[in-house]
Amino acid sequence: MHPSLIKAKVFAFIALILLTISFTFPMIAFHGTLNKIENQKGDEVSSLSKSVWNLYNEGRYKSVTTPKEAHNNLEKMIEAEAEIGPASFPIWAVSLEAPNYPKEAFPEGIPVYFHFDGYSGEVHEMNTINHYVGMDPMWVGGHFERAIGIYALLLLSLGIIFFIAYDKKIFSYIMLIPAALPLIFIADYSYWLYWFGHNLHDWGAFKIKPFMPTVFGDGKIAQFTTHSYPTIGFYMLVAISLFSILAYFAKQKALKEMGES
Repeated sequence: MHPSLIKAKVFAFIALILLTISFTFPMIAFHGTLNKIENQKGDEVSSLSKSVWNLYNEGRYKSVTTPKEAHNNLEKMIEAEAEIGPASFPIWAVSLEAPNYPKEAFPEGIPVYFHFDGYSGEVHEMNTINHYVGMDPMWVGGHFERAIGIYALLLLSLGIIFFIAYDKKIFSYIMLIPAALPLIFIADYSYWLYWFGHNLHDWGAFKIKPFMPTVFGDGKIAQFTTHSYPTIGFYMLVAISLFSILAYFAKQKALKEMGES
């Protein structure tokens, strides 16, 4: 086998493993669990879902209203009616700071973490703030993306497997999709920020003009200071992208030298 072809398969396999560990597996294991909890059917949550959530949420931010003894224990989180987010890696983090949220009570401000399949952090408090300025709650946006997310990742995983298993040139283009994941996320995230900031309602207690929330960095909205930065899930997307690019070019080189079409 051509050395570059071996490299292409290895790079693609690493990208597949990163995608599976960071997103696909926890999304599958936790699929539908939040709906069960919301519908007061916590007793129907499987032991697999509980174990995966406990593992993936070790050390992650928990709402200040969550009892400490319930941290990293989904069963106790359900009993305490605490805010529960997805198990998958969070991709982007946004936090707000304001005088009415003192550091003693909210040491990290009001943080919310964006996942492929939902949100975690101080979601309820953030939605309260959004309502204050006439903005829709977060769940209004990204319905389609959350609905197809797990299926899109499964299809993408299958595509990477095809890339590894078959050496035809047509399959090499599959790797351009995971290579573009960071850009796809940022584009979609930016669109929804724009949509929320330009579709304000009159029922907000505090009137502000339509605006574009800060995508990356620090900003200011009314009396709030905002912070918007990538987190572990985005760095995993970047790693997946880099290995996908390496796999693509390694296979292109191999096929060119082997005279394949």
